Amino acid sequence: MERTEIDAMRQIPLADFLARLGHEPIRRSGNELWYRAPYRNERTPSFRVNVKKQLWYDFGTGRGGDIFTLAGEFIGSGDFMEQVKFIAETANIPMPVPEVSKLTFQPKPSEPAFEGVEAVPLFRSPLTDYLAERGIPYAVASRYCCRLNYGVRGKRYFAVGFPNVAGGYEIRSRFFKGCVPPKDVSLVKAKGSPADVCSIFEGFMDFLSAATLGLETGDCLVLNSVANVEKAMRYLNGYGRIDCYLDRDEAGRRTLAILQEYYGRRVCDRSALYDGCKDLNEHLQLTTKKEQ
Repeated sequence: MERTEIDAMRQIPLADFLARLGHEPIRRSGNELWYRAPYRNERTPSFRVNVKKQLWYDFGTGRGGDIFTLAGEFIGSGDFMEQVKFIAETANIPMPVPEVSKLTFQPKPSEPAFEGVEAVPLFRSPLTDYLAERGIPYAVASRYCCRLNYGVRGKRYFAVGFPNVAGGYEIRSRFFKGCVPPKDVSLVKAKGSPADVCSIFEGFMDFLSAATLGLETGDCLVLNSVANVEKAMRYLNGYGRIDCYLDRDEAGRRTLAILQEYYGRRVCDRSALYDGCKDLNEHLQLTTKKEQ
């Protein structure tokens, strides 16, 4: 891998990288952009990007760095090559080919971020209270999710886990949003005869929202990141109709355009259902509040 290729990745503006992943700044102050941390849940923006230095810092976790460490936060991995791969997929640039003789400059991969990962049934707990606040009832959450117990640097944590096709998990709690690698799409097959319709969601909260609203007709595919759209395509060819419940933002529109270009009229944009909201879960929360 040429050092120039790595340097080129390091020059990708962090704001552009975050925008491709569907995250826009809440405010700007001089050379600083402030976001809600893109890989965990928070209400008050505590994630800062310095556009002059192209560095980020998360005041909520005390971590920061460049585009590679940021990619590591998204995929939950300190493996440098995994970070490079994620950046290449997100920025839609060719994956650099490693040459053994030129790998000496790479930092040594850090210890695995997650230790002692254990998936157990999701019983009623503060986790299901958190999901209920987002409009997801226990009956739906317990059908598709598990409780994931895990360790980070010797400390134990727990979160809602949603499995993907590669054996990894998307994880959410009131305080954290991340992924136990490997990062991949999730596929939920309908019971009974093979489905002709596949519904696509950006994240599993939107999928759970669809299940709550009774919208999950046929099979369902969760991207778990818009960067996974190409991975999704290996599962979509056999469907007569592809219903898209993507976020109503730039990243969602771009993902929809990619699918429409590839599958043509088979793709149906269902986002008008939640017009005025960023995504299906926000629509569900507003609907739930009105009913209450």
